[in-house]
Amino acid sequence: METTILKIKRNKPGDLLPAAGILQSGGLVAFPTETVYGLGAIYNDEPALLKVFAVKGRPADNPLILHIYHLDQLGQIVSSISPAAERLIQRFWPGPLTLIFPKKANVSPVVTANLNSVAVRMPSHPVAQELLRLTGIPVAAPSANLSGKPSPTNGEHVINDLLGKIEMIIDAGPCPAGVESTVLSLMGEEPIILRPGTITREELETVLGKPVLLASGKEVDRPQAPGMKYRHYAPEAPVTLFEGDPGKIVLEINRRLAEKVDGQKIVVLGTTENIGKYDNEWVLDLGPQGRPEIIASNIYDLLRFCDRLNADSILIEGITDQGIGTAVINRLRKAAGGNVINVS
Repeated sequence: METTILKIKRNKPGDLLPAAGILQSGGLVAFPTETVYGLGAIYNDEPALLKVFAVKGRPADNPLILHIYHLDQLGQIVSSISPAAERLIQRFWPGPLTLIFPKKANVSPVVTANLNSVAVRMPSHPVAQELLRLTGIPVAAPSANLSGKPSPTNGEHVINDLLGKIEMIIDAGPCPAGVESTVLSLMGEEPIILRPGTITREELETVLGKPVLLASGKEVDRPQAPGMKYRHYAPEAPVTLFEGDPGKIVLEINRRLAEKVDGQKIVVLGTTENIGKYDNEWVLDLGPQGRPEIIASNIYDLLRFCDRLNADSILIEGITDQGIGTAVINRLRKAAGGNVINVS
């Protein structure tokens, strides 16, 4: 398949009409959002939806998120909207918050993985908003990468994974947040974060006026949202994540570096404050310890760079599990596949 690459620098009127036409005719389009690039298909076109799963190699029991541009579209796909959801929508939409609602019968089970709920968000990225407006129909869009790999945060990442597999890639440069949306379920008695993101637990609790639970992060048999069951965000090389006392983490990583075999390419991902402390040829800067939003925007690009280096092993310095740092640690633990060393 020939893939059209549409580069967008300034979102001029009419630029996205061809992309909307592809979606409306059952094709697949990769497009930027404020979080990561999404791989879009019309929400009620089952052949197109099945192509999304096939192209990505995505398991069928991993539900998709529906993207809308206007609140009028929400009523097309959800059967009820709670007062709590209304408050969150007013505060955080458009933006990087996905909410879990009871679904309407017209939403394909391909989207929901046969659940009675559906995940919905309204992206704030201007290209995503305009594409959704022109398409006029909610769009299902998981991340525009091969399943299990680091999520795509710029057009180059999408091209590397999906060129020749889909009809169009819209390249509008890097995604501002660089980490997937927060997914919040209001389906139970208590609100629960199924996937942490840049909208933090503390922000949600402020709006809701009550505690918000956080899913354990352990793999579940029947995921309610993306990122809950399968190994995600992983580069080719094995990842080891170090958590605990920052000073002792540096010592432990250096101890392991001293034991490496000649010719072994080990890459260290460390915080700005510590990168000069590692005795290794390949040390990459995650970002400052006190700026988890910068680390969030860097992490997937760094993991993909490790692939380009043909790294044999990746050692990552963990950060504080608070605020946006919770989202970062969640992704790093997934990338490590449970290979986490606690240093205290």
